[in-house]
Amino acid sequence: MADVNRGNRPLSPFMFGQYYRPQWTSMTSIANRITGLSLIVAAFLVVWYLAGLSVGGRSFEVANGVITSWFGDIVMTLSVYALWYHTLAGVRHLIWDTGRMLRVDQAETAGKVIVAAAAVLTVITVIVC
Repeated sequence: MADVNRGNRPLSPFMFGQYYRPQWTSMTSIANRITGLSLIVAAFLVVWYLAGLSVGGRSFEVANGVITSWFGDIVMTLSVYALWYHTLAGVRHLIWDTGRMLRVDQAETAGKVIVAAAAVLTVITVIVC
């Protein structure tokens, strides 16, 4: 095997702050994946609630107690945010698929708008519902 001179190359980008600065585009991409997975957890909670409702009795009391507790309120509110965020990020990707808003400054602005719009839409949804 050849002796490869590795030189003084930088380490991988896991060292945030030293070699790699997190960007809006990368953080919103990661957040899109996280919100997608969190929506699966929220869906399981809703299915559990509906299954308890269909069975009735103690099963429904337990599921209803969890969903209507302070913990359930937080989980459901964050799920609404995740739903809005994931939807808006999907629209952004559709826009990118058309070849628009691909410059870095435009992509970063779109990421900021998505985070803020998802928060505003979450507040509106919580107030209305």
